[in-house]
Amino acid sequence: MKKLGSQTIKFDNPPTILECASIVGPKEADGPLSKYFDQTLDDEFWGEETWEKAESKIIKETVNTVISKSGISSKEIDCMFSGDLLNQCISSSFGLRELNIPFFGVFGACSTFVESLCLGAICAESFANNVLCATSSHFCSAEKQFRFPLELGNQRPPTSQWTVTGSGAAIVSKNGQGPFITHITPGKIVDMGIKDSNNMGAAMAPAFVDTLLSHLHDTGRNPGYYDAIISGDLGHIGKEISIDLAMSKGYNIKTLYNDCGVLIFDKNSQDTHSGGSGCACCGSVFSGYFFKQLKQKKIKKLLLIATGALMNSTSSQQGESIPGIAHAISIEV
Repeated sequence: MKKLGSQTIKFDNPPTILECASIVGPKEADGPLSKYFDQTLDDEFWGEETWEKAESKIIKETVNTVISKSGISSKEIDCMFSGDLLNQCISSSFGLRELNIPFFGVFGACSTFVESLCLGAICAESFANNVLCATSSHFCSAEKQFRFPLELGNQRPPTSQWTVTGSGAAIVSKNGQGPFITHITPGKIVDMGIKDSNNMGAAMAPAFVDTLLSHLHDTGRNPGYYDAIISGDLGHIGKEISIDLAMSKGYNIKTLYNDCGVLIFDKNSQDTHSGGSGCACCGSVFSGYFFKQLKQKKIKKLLLIATGALMNSTSSQQGESIPGIAHAISIEV
């Protein structure tokens, strides 16, 4: 590995994203990307008694799916990184406790999937042959924890986003034919003082632009190097803010840039307001849609920057602001 500039790591022997898998809930199944997911669910409980147990089942089955698709056994996986939105990341630890694979629980809020890929790539460059990276989220469990019980039927403001129910998982391997993780740019915490938990896009957009500009500066690249620049879950509002912020710094990303939270739902027909959010937003859209685009070489150079809001229900109740984070990976065929 080689450090470039202030934040970016370049891999001398780029690890491969060997395989991906994704499972999503019923609302996501009605969205424009439905055909790209490995499995879609008919209801949010999936036969379980609680939403939290359903989320653990979703990540468990997604991980089992990616292992099966990869053609390698779980014994050949040296370690795994996983996290989610629930307190103490219980979806991951409960869902994956039977795998008997060394486990690192990570938390980057909605940036967790790319954070896991970054850490997995570092492991694959050093000691590991295969590393499993996964994440999940669930609309009902997230609303219950962060905002209001669903039974209250609170009206959601236009700036709010819909937490994606689902999971994404990937296996990063020392060996393979690509797509390759060539660079990673871990993000810095950026806090612009925004306190509205129903406007996550505005809170996270500055962190996205900070990491994007750091990546471009460190690598000496311009936005046009990439076929696509994709953020994790800024939604429609955060996307527009990011375009304006980048433009103010001299970078026009409008034609190359899109957001997983914009892509996963149809804003007009599905009433998701500003779009999708949650750990599974980036996780499922990359694992379901973009990975296939890379494998088919429809996209050859992708910059994936997942964003996260580093807050919890307690910090919101105490009047704290919402710090943002964004981690980037450069994926090339």
